[in-house]
Amino acid sequence: MPANATNYVKDIQVNPRKILVTAALPYANGDIHLGHMLEAVQTDIWVRLQRMRGNDCVFVCADDAHGTAIMLSAESRGITPEQLIDEVNAAHQRDFAGFNISFDHFHSTHSPENQAFSESIYTALEANGHIEKRSIKQLFDPEKQLFLADRYIKGVCPKCKASDQYGDNCESCGSTYSPSELIDPRSTISGAVPVERESEHFFFDLPQFRDMLRTWTRSGTLQDAVANKLAEWLDDELQQWDISRDAPYFGFEIPGASGKFFYVWLDAPIGYMASFKHLCDNSDYDFDTYWKAGSDTELYHFIGKDIVNFHTLFWPAMLTSAGYRLPTAVFVHGFLTVDGTKMSKSRGTFINASTYLENLNPEYLRYYLAAKLSSGVDDLDLNFEDFVARVNSDLVGKVVNIASRCAGFINKGFDGMLADQLDDAALIASMQAASEEIAELFENRDYSKAIRLIMALADNANQYINDQQPWVVAKAEPGSEKLQQICSTGLNAFRLLICYLKPVVPVMAAKAERFLSIPALTWQDSQTILHNHKIAAFEPLLTRVEADNITAMVESTRAAYAETAPVSEAVAPTLSGEVDSPFEPEIQFDDFAKIDLRIALIADAGHVEGADKLLQLTLDLGLDANGQPIRRNVFSGIKSAYSPEQLRGMLTVMVANLAPRKMKFGMSEGMVLAAGPGKDELWLLEPHAGAQPGMRVT
Repeated sequence: MPANATNYVKDIQVNPRKILVTAALPYANGDIHLGHMLEAVQTDIWVRLQRMRGNDCVFVCADDAHGTAIMLSAESRGITPEQLIDEVNAAHQRDFAGFNISFDHFHSTHSPENQAFSESIYTALEANGHIEKRSIKQLFDPEKQLFLADRYIKGVCPKCKASDQYGDNCESCGSTYSPSELIDPRSTISGAVPVERESEHFFFDLPQFRDMLRTWTRSGTLQDAVANKLAEWLDDELQQWDISRDAPYFGFEIPGASGKFFYVWLDAPIGYMASFKHLCDNSDYDFDTYWKAGSDTELYHFIGKDIVNFHTLFWPAMLTSAGYRLPTAVFVHGFLTVDGTKMSKSRGTFINASTYLENLNPEYLRYYLAAKLSSGVDDLDLNFEDFVARVNSDLVGKVVNIASRCAGFINKGFDGMLADQLDDAALIASMQAASEEIAELFENRDYSKAIRLIMALADNANQYINDQQPWVVAKAEPGSEKLQQICSTGLNAFRLLICYLKPVVPVMAAKAERFLSIPALTWQDSQTILHNHKIAAFEPLLTRVEADNITAMVESTRAAYAETAPVSEAVAPTLSGEVDSPFEPEIQFDDFAKIDLRIALIADAGHVEGADKLLQLTLDLGLDANGQPIRRNVFSGIKSAYSPEQLRGMLTVMVANLAPRKMKFGMSEGMVLAAGPGKDELWLLEPHAGAQPGMRVT
C-alpha cells in the first residue's frame, strides 16, 4: 500500500494512482474451481474499488501453460498441447467471466511475449553470474524417452513392501526413500522399468540474494505473518532453484541449450509481465512505465500461501537480477475449505466454477467471500448453511428489502418522482460519513470489516423504515408529501448501500442503477443525494438462495468425479460406509495395549526439500517431570492433502512409542494417524475440544 494510504480517499481526485494488479496463474491442465475463485474474487473486489475511486487500475492474468502434464494430457486425447491449452484457456475465461472477474487481459504463458521475456531475462541472469549448471541423476523412461518426476514412478515400498506406491514416500507406512530404491519400479506413463540417467540442469543461484531478500521482505511489502515465516527460511540455507527440464517437454527451449527447456519456475512469473506486454501492444499503456527499475507506479500481486516462497523469494530475486522493479506488495491469502474441511471430490465439495454457475448466482459467492475475507492468511470456510443464511439475510433481507418496501409507493403515488427533500437527512448524512472508513477497509483488504459496517448501516435504514411505517402512512395519507419524503429517504439509503457494495456485487449494482435511473455509480457519488429524481419501475434485484440448489450442486460434483475417478479413489467409503481395504489379522488386547497413542499439538510444520509427498512435523506432547516440553520430529506423507499452514496449531493423534526410523531426510520419531485412501482424500485424526497435548488415548 502506498505511504499515503490513509489519505488516499481525500486525495484521489487530485492524484489518481496508476496501478497494475496481477494474480496467480491457474494451470492449463484442469478446471477452475472455487479455490481459484477465492483469489480471483478477492482481487477483483480490490480492483473494482480502485476504479470506482477514479484510479487507473489495470488487472491482468494468464494461464500457466507449460509442462509435462500438459504434454501427456494432450497426447492421451490425441490432440496437440497447443490445442489443449487453447481449449482450457477459453474455458477458464468463461468461468472467470461467469463470476464477473474484470480482467483487462487474460493471456497465456505459451505466447511470443512470454518466450521473448523468458529468453531475455535468462540471458541477463546468466550474464550476471546467477545461473549455475551441473549434472544431476534422475530416473528415465526408456520407452517414452523422458525423465520422470517422482509422481510418474510407482513400485513396491522398500520398507513395508506395500505395492502401488509413488515417488519417494510410502503412503502406507510413511517411509521415505529415493525413487531408485523402489522394488519393481515402473513408469506410470508407459509401464517400462525406469533407468537412472544423468543430465545437466540449470539452477538460479538464489542464495546470492539472501541479504537483498532480508531487506525486501521486511520493507512493508508483505503481511507480518508472511515476513516472519520467510525470515525462518532466510536464516536457513537457501537452495538453488532448478529452472530447467530435459526434452521432451512442452515449453520454450533455453537459448544456446538444445534439448533444455525453461521450467515453470522461470516462465510462470514472467506470465504476468507477458500478459501486460500483450495488452500494452494493443492499447495506450506503456510497459516500461510499470515494469522498469525505479518505476513509481504501483504493482500488486495476489497469491495463495502455498506458493509464497516462490513469489516472495525466487520472483523478486529474479526480477532484481534482470533489472526490473519489484512489486509494491504481495498480498497472500489462505485456502478455501468447504464445511470445515479441505475440498473433497468424494463428498461433492471439490466444486468447479462451472458447476457452481450451473446452480447458483455468482453474486452469492462474491458476497459470502467478502463477508469472511480479512487481510490475513487464515483459511476461509464455505459453510453451506451459513452461506444460505448470510446471503438471504443480508443482501435480500436487508439491502433489497429497503428498495422493495419503498419503490412501490413512489411509482404508484408520485409517478416515480423522488421528493425535493428528505424526511431524515441525518440518517443519510450518517451513512455518507462512513464512506471514507469503508473505502479504507476495502483498500486494506479487511473486507469482512467493511461488510459488517455496511450491514450496520443497512440495519439503521431498515429500522428507520420500520419506525416510519410508510405502508401505514400510505393508507392514511396516500399521495402525501410525508410519504414521498419517507420513501425518498429509504431509496437514497438504498443507493448508498449499493454504492458501497458495488465492488462486491457488480451485477446487482448494475440492476439497481437501472432501477434508480442513474449513471454507473462512482465512490464520489456517495456524497450526493437524489432529489426530484425520477426512478424506473422496481425490478427483482436478487432472489433468495434455495437450499435445493446447494444440494444439486454437491450431487452434480459428486457424480462427476465418481464417473472419472480411478478405482483407487472410489467414493464408496464416504457414501456407503463400506471399508476400502480388508481388516488386518486379529490381535489380542495385550498386543493393542502396547501401542501408546497420545494427543499431540503440531507446533510447526514445513516442506521437506526434495520430497514430493513428505511434510516435517514438530509435535508437542506436553511437559516432562521437570517441566520441559516434550518434542518429537515426525516425517509424514500427507503433503498431498495438507499444507504446512493448515497444520500449525492443530491437535492430532500420534503413536508415541514407535521406534525412531532413520529416513533419507532425518530421524522420524513416531507416527501421526490419518484415514483415507490417500492423495487429497486423507484426513488427520483430530480430538474433540478439551484434549491436551500428552494425554493418552485409551
